[in-house]
Amino acid sequence: MRDIHADRILILDFGSQLTQLIARRVRECGVYCEIHPWDMNVEALTAFGANGVILSGGPESTTMTNAPVVSPEVFALDVPVLGICYGMQAMATHFGGCVEGGHVQEFGYAEVRARGHSELLRDIEDRVNDDGHGLLDVWMSHGDRVTEMPPGFELMASTHDLPIAGMMHRENRLFGLQFHPEVTHTKQGGRMLHRFVRDICHCDGSWTAGNIIHDAIVRVREQVGDSHVLLGLSGGVDSSVVAALLHK
Repeated sequence: MRDIHADRILILDFGSQLTQLIARRVRECGVYCEIHPWDMNVEALTAFGANGVILSGGPESTTMTNAPVVSPEVFALDVPVLGICYGMQAMATHFGGCVEGGHVQEFGYAEVRARGHSELLRDIEDRVNDDGHGLLDVWMSHGDRVTEMPPGFELMASTHDLPIAGMMHRENRLFGLQFHPEVTHTKQGGRMLHRFVRDICHCDGSWTAGNIIHDAIVRVREQVGDSHVLLGLSGGVDSSVVAALLHK
């Protein structure tokens, strides 16, 4: 069987309380992922072998001194990158865009209009308006906003109060969303993340419960061979799962 960890997504954490939820959504797509800090060691970053990178949100402001930044090595990996909320702002700052404190802060529901027929949002919509434009129900939580996109980036989404709610660089496969696709309040968020990790990053979705069990059993057999295992069974979930796998 093909290595179920071969296709993998790297999530760089900028301090968002929703970062673990991003990982959960990626794993629900059948794709292996790991969370690492935004200032992950460069050697480890390269050695990880990511098919794609997701930049999480965070509580900081890119306009402040010593704000967390995206390492240039992330973009040197030449894989698709998705920036969410602060991640989008950090991406914009890195490439020469402009981020400012929002005159209108947004927290809660927003209606987004998809623009530019992007690879990420194409044919993903909650409804269509009278002009034939796709609309999305999403969840916002931000104060700062991108007011000027970097050179080479195109508009991907907007709201009534937020002219740049999403941006993209087609050639380099870079995407930024000001809203949060990982929360259930963004109704089509799961489809967006599925599109990113499965279609854009070309992960095959083999990291499933059944394959994880099979992989674990194979690894145990390789390690134990004809020997025996002494298991301390507490009755908790972890040791009970280990006992079930060892029995198989």
